[in-house]
Amino acid sequence: MTKLTDTFGRTHNNLRISVTDRCNLRCTYCMPEEVVFMDRQELLSFEEIARFVHAVVPLGIDKIRLTGGEPLMRRDLSRLVRLLVDIPGIKDVGLTTNGLLLADQAQALYDAGLRRINVSLDALDPGRFRELTRRDGVEKVIEGIFAAQQAGFRPVKVNAVSIRGVTEPEVVPLAKFAREHGLEMRFIEYMPIGAEQWERGKVYFAHEIMEQLEREVCPLMPAEDYDPRAPAMDFAYTDGQGRVGIIASVSRPFCMSCNRIRLTADGKLRNCLFALDEADVKTLLRSGAEDEAIQAVVRRNVHDKWEGHEINTARFVKPLRTMHAIGG
Repeated sequence: MTKLTDTFGRTHNNLRISVTDRCNLRCTYCMPEEVVFMDRQELLSFEEIARFVHAVVPLGIDKIRLTGGEPLMRRDLSRLVRLLVDIPGIKDVGLTTNGLLLADQAQALYDAGLRRINVSLDALDPGRFRELTRRDGVEKVIEGIFAAQQAGFRPVKVNAVSIRGVTEPEVVPLAKFAREHGLEMRFIEYMPIGAEQWERGKVYFAHEIMEQLEREVCPLMPAEDYDPRAPAMDFAYTDGQGRVGIIASVSRPFCMSCNRIRLTADGKLRNCLFALDEADVKTLLRSGAEDEAIQAVVRRNVHDKWEGHEINTARFVKPLRTMHAIGG
């Protein structure tokens, strides 16, 4: 079967699956403080998710990442992990979590076959953590990170959204925390995907993050195994004490090497985080559609993928869905 390729020649093998829109935080850059979550019946079941994955593996999908909302709020998530890792052709299953519930679930997830995990942690300072998330709990996140390491995850990656005037003071403490505990730190430029009004002035740019790290932590050099097609630019500290990734979604978009498609918790397929259109696959799944019908929808969705998100142009239109309802 021919590969899943768009009109710009990009081949797609990476599927990001949101399992819920619910979250136990209210991060300002991700979602509104007051939100009505989807009814449970609107969400795809684990069996429906696995059915979709079975259908798209022949198209070349071999890499999956589970997201939310907060995916660990979906009960018995380790069962879904086991369903997915057992599908022939799937080579990699990862998870992105805010870590609040991770301490109690890390071992079960690892035992189910999960091997890659990213924990979102934007601030170590409790006050700044609450300012960003509108909740307390930084200690629980850190406990979850250590539990993931103890369960066997290597490396545990820590994601931090960098916002000018808000998290600049957190860059160095987070980097040092990661170096001290054998974590891989990843800084992500602030993007227009939350409920708040988009302010480009809030973007703390990748080159500024790097300058701060080199000035206050340690000089950096390109990582030996750096993949230029990956979203993160990977660097290693010159003293050998760890590495850091920087995702420059705004200042250095990686759209032309994008290999991702996204399935929302309510069964909509999106060919870009910033897509304005979605394809309904839940109706197909619940009507007993054949694989060929599902594959045709996926091919059409990928075929229609645009060149890039256009954040840096006057043509940019912010999606109606916020991050928690799309999947991180």
